[in-house]
Amino acid sequence: MSDLMIKPRLRWACRRGMLELDVLLAPFVEEGYDALSLADKQTFERLLACDDPDLFAWFMGHAKSEDADLQRLVGVILDRVRV
Repeated sequence: MSDLMIKPRLRWACRRGMLELDVLLAPFVEEGYDALSLADKQTFERLLACDDPDLFAWFMGHAKSEDADLQRLVGVILDRVRV
């Protein structure tokens, strides 16, 4: 499936209901997703399948994901926000 077909689905999945997550994830789909490798795009989709409380804890630094790839991608997203 091409990125053009995937991005609307990703935009929808980024609407989490928690403003703190929305302001991190939605802009990343627009500004950072296209630059990801295929493996990281798949990891991003796995990240979006995680529960909001887990995502919140990971992005706020209260906890770390046990999945190293998910945790690395959280760092990538946070680095883009800090720039």
